[in-house]
Amino acid sequence: MRRFVFALAAALIAVSPALAAAAPFAYPDAARGAVSDSFFGTPVPDPYRWMEDVDSPQTTAWVKAEGDLTRSYLDAIPQRSAIRDAYRKLLNYEKVGAPFHQGNWWFFSRNTGLQNQSVYYVQRGEHGTPRVLLDPNTLAADGTVALAGFHLTHDGSLVAYATQSSGADWQTWHVKDVATGRDLPDTLQWSKFSGASWTGNTGFYYNAYDPPKPGAGNATLSALGAQKMYFHRLGTPQSADRLITTAPPDQFLGVERTDDQRYDLFFTSKGNGNSLSWKRAAEPETAFKQLYPLDPNVQYSPVGDDGTKIYLTTNLAAPRSRLVLLDLKDASHTLHDIVPQSADTLDGVSMHGDRFYVSYLHDAHSVVRVYSLAGQSLGTVELPGIGSGGNPGGHREDRMAYYGFTSYTYPTTIYRLDTVTGKSTVAIRPKIAFDATPYVTEQLFATSKDGTRVPVFVVHRTNMPLDGSTPTILYGYGGFNISLTPSFSSSTAMWLQMGGAYAVATLRGGGEYGDAWHDAGRLANKQHVFDDYLAAAQMLIDKKITSTPKLAANGGSNGGLLVGAAITQRPDLFGAAIPEVGVLDMLRFQKFTVGKAWVTDYGSADASADQFKYLIAYSPYHNVKDGTKYPPTMVMTSDHDDRVFPAHSFKFAAALQHAQGGDAPVLLRVESKAGHGAGRPTEKIIDDVADRFAFLVKNLNFTPF
Repeated sequence: MRRFVFALAAALIAVSPALAAAAPFAYPDAARGAVSDSFFGTPVPDPYRWMEDVDSPQTTAWVKAEGDLTRSYLDAIPQRSAIRDAYRKLLNYEKVGAPFHQGNWWFFSRNTGLQNQSVYYVQRGEHGTPRVLLDPNTLAADGTVALAGFHLTHDGSLVAYATQSSGADWQTWHVKDVATGRDLPDTLQWSKFSGASWTGNTGFYYNAYDPPKPGAGNATLSALGAQKMYFHRLGTPQSADRLITTAPPDQFLGVERTDDQRYDLFFTSKGNGNSLSWKRAAEPETAFKQLYPLDPNVQYSPVGDDGTKIYLTTNLAAPRSRLVLLDLKDASHTLHDIVPQSADTLDGVSMHGDRFYVSYLHDAHSVVRVYSLAGQSLGTVELPGIGSGGNPGGHREDRMAYYGFTSYTYPTTIYRLDTVTGKSTVAIRPKIAFDATPYVTEQLFATSKDGTRVPVFVVHRTNMPLDGSTPTILYGYGGFNISLTPSFSSSTAMWLQMGGAYAVATLRGGGEYGDAWHDAGRLANKQHVFDDYLAAAQMLIDKKITSTPKLAANGGSNGGLLVGAAITQRPDLFGAAIPEVGVLDMLRFQKFTVGKAWVTDYGSADASADQFKYLIAYSPYHNVKDGTKYPPTMVMTSDHDDRVFPAHSFKFAAALQHAQGGDAPVLLRVESKAGHGAGRPTEKIIDDVADRFAFLVKNLNFTPF
């Protein structure tokens, strides 16, 4: 099916005379190799294939030269220092997470303001005296070791916690005695995409991968094999851990114990679905009995239990999901509706006493409705406005439960809910130097190419002039059934204070309107996502909220793909673009790190001629055209991104620089000791925001503050 030809010319890091004449500065030379693949009879050149060897001297020299160029460009922007200082001041406020408990032990996270990582505290009882339990800031001087998992035993006496280094998804598991704060000798490595599910206090299930073979290249960025589930018994070495099962390479494993500790539920997941099996807690793993087979489009998510009665949410025969009851004694495994599908998309359910708190997305923002165990409506949780949150956490027996609420101009605030009276009171309100009064959030609607109505949140000053002069960031994602709902970000607050507007498009491919909305933006329908985004951009221009010279495209990961597709399809529509950690080579993404798991949303160029045709039609890397005037673009990635392989960004940046027909800059910013975004230390976040906003100030040509 595929024919691979490799003939790579030697690359020199030097000034390209041809580009030096046209560009405001000279880009490092990137050799264009004679690599070509054949997909179902169609030859496809891949001139920058050599960049996939991210650790080769050739690639590292080119990346360093690109970094030096980007650094000199950004550091020369006069406003960068003021932006950095202002953001540091804005970010310097106490951030406290919602308290939660196991047994008599209560836990919460806290960041005093500018700590690189939040610290976990523990106390006896809800109102006890807190003490530090786990401070990740002590694990690395530069703050690049972060907490990646925190799982307590049922009585709260032990915690299995995972750390990640330099932003990589790889996890190392440790165990801590909560009462003494002492770490036990247990250490588990090469875990990824895993929790820790305790069985009493003797051990826990976790997932891991085979370690990369010696000499196989970069261990952090290596392609993943099959995920394996193990059982670790406390006090024994990892080499003694019992292998439970192995998943196919595109699937993931999970297990959890019911709240009453009577049953274990086992999952195998793929795409947007999972299987579900069960056994009694005292039985061996061989006793797992399947309830529902794996379907990549059907989900089963446990909510709670009453003996053999298991409460679940599912999208089976309900594309916007429903709350159902399964009785393990029923051999037919029939699902009985408690709360049927509604006009809104079910987003989550919790149980407190004999009530269900059901969170829905109504036009991409949260509403929370309360139901009895029989499904009778008992009212709602009143929320402060249009935003996200309101679903209380905790345990079923808790009378008092905590929940968070946030919106674009509403910093995340923790509420304490009396589940008997239904009354909520503020428990923790952040003291941030941000005044929301001058700003308003609107939900506007754009019309996509095929007539689909696309919601767009727009946050701006109440006195914003409608003359197209407001610098505006248009953010989007549009994939993997992920919903973008209103939430507070200190960087967004900073952008508003700088005089900008911030827009978020609710694109097909996400989960905001259920399975139909997701399906309309994946596989052969992926172009709908880009059409929706371009329509949102045009709507902002037509309403004179902004204009092309003042409009920036931004998104990360699958949203980086979105931005790459947007500027290769409509380079004339944007005044600047920042694609972050993007999936940009759609013909080879499945060959790296965890990329094979994304085939359910994207398809694969190796699978069929039809899938190849629609992938190459929008693949950003393959649709860069010589001589095109691309907008000012800063491509962003990280050296430890083992989610989306950094070579995606390398190849796309090189292609844009080679093809650029105008004088707008194309920069590559590679963050060191960082990954896909999780666990970044505060200092790196501050520098990141200063760089991106300085880039936009210069290229959208406005004066901030």
